[in-house]
Parts: sequence; C-alpha cells; structure tokens
Amino acid sequence: MRTVSTMLLSLMITAGVALAAGGGTEGEGLSMLATLFIAFGVLIVMFQFIPGIILLVGMLRGIFSASEKKTHENTVNK
Repeated sequence: MRTVSTMLLSLMITAGVALAAGGGTEGEGLSMLATLFIAFGVLIVMFQFIPGIILLVGMLRGIFSASEKKTHENTVNK
C-alpha cells in the first residue's frame, strides 16, 4: 500500500509540473535596453563604492590617530 501511494504521489507531482510548464521551451532573455539599464545601475553602485571605501578609511584613521594623540597628551601632561 505504501509503495502504491508513493507512486501515485510522485505521478501527481510530475503531472502537475508538466501541466504548469505550458510547453514553452524557449527563454525570453533580456533586451538590449534592459541590459544597458542594469549595467548603468551597476556602474552607479561601483562609482559610489570607491568614495565610500575612501571615507571609511579616513574615518578609521581619524579614530585611531585621535586615540593615539590623546594617549600621548596624557603621558606628556603627567
């Protein structure tokens, strides 16, 4: 009984997938305009990424140099 129910369940699943496929074997793909639009968006993100990294490095330098300067001032003043 278990084998029969497993077989019927697998047949129903594959039949459902086959019916939902609709017989369309061709892919549509992207048009040239859509590809250019996506490429333009990627370029915008990349050109904003470089200044962001430079800003992050500058902030980290400022944080660590300020703590070193503060430590140096505390030892000189004592």
